[in-house]
Amino acid sequence: MAAPGPVELGFAEEAPAWRLRSEQFPSKVGGRPAWLGLAGLPGPGGLACARCGRPLAFLLQVYAPLPGRDDAFHRSLFLFCCREPPCCAGLRVFRNQLPRKNVFYSYEPPSETGGSDSGECACLQLKTGAHLCRVCGCLGPKACSRCKQAHYCSKEHQTLDWRLGHKQACEQSDPLNQTIPDHNFLFPEFEIVTEAEDEIIPEAVEMEDYSDVTESMGRIPEEELESMAKHESKEDHIFQKFKSKIALEPEQILRYGRGIKPIWISGENIPHEKDIPDCPCGAKRIFEFQVMPQLLNHLKADRLGRSVDWGILAVFTCAESCDLGIGYTEEFVWKQDVTDTPEQGLNP
Repeated sequence: MAAPGPVELGFAEEAPAWRLRSEQFPSKVGGRPAWLGLAGLPGPGGLACARCGRPLAFLLQVYAPLPGRDDAFHRSLFLFCCREPPCCAGLRVFRNQLPRKNVFYSYEPPSETGGSDSGECACLQLKTGAHLCRVCGCLGPKACSRCKQAHYCSKEHQTLDWRLGHKQACEQSDPLNQTIPDHNFLFPEFEIVTEAEDEIIPEAVEMEDYSDVTESMGRIPEEELESMAKHESKEDHIFQKFKSKIALEPEQILRYGRGIKPIWISGENIPHEKDIPDCPCGAKRIFEFQVMPQLLNHLKADRLGRSVDWGILAVFTCAESCDLGIGYTEEFVWKQDVTDTPEQGLNP
């Protein structure tokens, strides 16, 4: 495995719709997924919240090809989350990769000159013939029993679309020749633009050496006070390190660095190696990117306790980036909250 490269920082920026389509190989937040491989998409069961059972919402995708790997010339990671109150806890992440020569895309790089944003931007049928859900853009195996043209991933999304206009459109001669309503399910859509992190980031706060702190605390006679002091000092050390690391670019929503170590926001609920399950191929999983709390500002997720929330979302992927012969391979995401209450890593 190659040595870890420099850290890439991701920032949310407005972009024309054509730049966020599959053929442009985007990294993006919100909207509908811009699926990479157009076959073998995860089904409704794979995109249901493990806690409440409701459909997950697409959060973001990262285009992350592997240099020198012909089978991963195109490679993207797709992260989904539950946004159904009061749950808002489920998380799942999927990886897909393709060689440069494939049946879906041109061998040549996509055009950078722009495209037309006129007409309906939401493509709800793939080149393979598979239909996508009108609400979330994920695989839609269920069809409206009346018109047989509108497709959905679940009964929940069919009901939502029925209430917001399909009930009237369904009776028309061309029920799909209508603007798709705002179901208030998709997150706001942005392009993720990346740049390399400066090699030297000035420390925002001078930190005393952690070993000196623990050594001095060891002289406290009361065992309980000693334990509390250790905990508080460690917490402060980790949080100050987090703040100093992002001080130069406080708007970063994502940090990418395959094989590096994540920066944690808290000393609580940091996973051990045993907490990160191996890939089904047998290889270890390694850290690849983390989603920062700054993204929540762009999602307008400000109803604490009733909306999505996190301190850090850390994504771990197969160290070999294996090809299991299926379209999309599920990887692992670990959620660390800002609170002091330990939260278990989520799925799978």
